[in-house]
Amino acid sequence: MGRGDLTDEQRAVLETLLPKSARAGRPPVWPRRQLIDGIRFQVRTGVPWRDVPVEYGPWGRVYDLCAP
Repeated sequence: MGRGDLTDEQRAVLETLLPKSARAGRPPVWPRRQLIDGIRFQVRTGVPWRDVPVEYGPWGRVYDLCAP
């Protein structure tokens, strides 16, 4: 966990606000928690999307989660 990543307590609060996945089948490769931390990293640092560290998942997947 990075310095600016969500704590377990913050994640528990946020989990109640996120929509539940209605899709059945294979579990996601990248946990939503990692992707959300990637979004927060990009917003906090202002780096281009392609420079989001790989530990948060592929930059395209992180971007897709926050794009409308």
